[in-house]
Amino acid sequence: MDTLGLFMLLILLFFQWMPALAAEEITWTYSGLVGQSEWSEYFPDCGGTSQSPVDVMTTQAKYDPSLIPVTPLGYSQHGNQPFTMYNNGHTVVIELPEWMGLGGLPWFFTAIQMHLHWGNDGPSPGGSEHTINGLSADAELHVVHYNSELYPNMSAAMTQKDGLAVLGILIVTGEETNPAFNNILNYLSRIRHADQKAFIPAFDVQSLLPEDLGRYYRYNGSLTTPPCHQSVIWTLFHKRVQISVAQLLKLEKILYSSKAEEPDRMLLQDNYRATQPLNHRVIFTSFSAESGKELSSGEVTAIVIGVMCGCVGLAVIVRFIVKTIRSTSSWDVLHNNRPAPMPRTKDSEKEKEEKQDMAMNSTSEAEKKEESLLSPQSVP
Repeated sequence: MDTLGLFMLLILLFFQWMPALAAEEITWTYSGLVGQSEWSEYFPDCGGTSQSPVDVMTTQAKYDPSLIPVTPLGYSQHGNQPFTMYNNGHTVVIELPEWMGLGGLPWFFTAIQMHLHWGNDGPSPGGSEHTINGLSADAELHVVHYNSELYPNMSAAMTQKDGLAVLGILIVTGEETNPAFNNILNYLSRIRHADQKAFIPAFDVQSLLPEDLGRYYRYNGSLTTPPCHQSVIWTLFHKRVQISVAQLLKLEKILYSSKAEEPDRMLLQDNYRATQPLNHRVIFTSFSAESGKELSSGEVTAIVIGVMCGCVGLAVIVRFIVKTIRSTSSWDVLHNNRPAPMPRTKDSEKEKEEKQDMAMNSTSEAEKKEESLLSPQSVP
């Protein structure tokens, strides 16, 4: 190869590598310089037609009976080796050991890491990346895996259509503390600033997931942060997990997106991407609408009140019936205890007539005697 040919080859390679090198050096943000609206200018995939997160409209989700429950493998077998946790300036990342994996998909996927997304100032609109029927949760956990059957590592898999599988877990707040999340939250102070790293005790990763792994939404999407490669098979669980308000505030108030040496400290908050258009993609669901319906607090209250009113009404009806039966029984008893009237017979009627005749005869004889006494012939 002559000098000119070598020079042209180097120029071609330079222009081929330059976008990738530039992308690696670009510092992106969620709302500042190179914010979400500008991601696609520097990371072309962020402007693709299969981006994540999305809003799941349950009425438009298509039931697929072939979707079986996902199976976490090795999640509870954390061993004695500590986990590595670090602050990358965008979120908190926990690296996972290679023996953890995910079954229930067309290929076996090996776990790589998990991270969180959240909002600010406690429970408020926003926080989770995915939404369901337009409603967001307070935070969201992602567990990332790569297709280890087809690709040798994460770097090779992340650019392929079937390269990654991510579990999405929506997090809401309640009164009770979730001990599983304390395995992460209790050590955030060790990585307060960007680029800081720490070792934390290993723990049961499956304890972070909802109990019901059989009801979920499935669609093809992308990474939710640059470079936004459209290589993710998403599994978004229908059942949410709960943490306390104090735990959420700890997540929102401890970490900084700025480095330790930077004079201006910036809290790491609102690190979630806005939902993206579906663009004719279909979201599949592993459960039918009837089996997956959850009642709101108002609906539960209405049902409870209805059941109570029904019980009261039933009690009134039963009481009325019992009272009626008792009244009828008492009347029957009184009626049965009355002496039966003596039946009239022909003999008794004849006797009565004879008595009347005798009485009339006696009266006639008495009148005759009285007349004889009063007659003038009877006077001496």
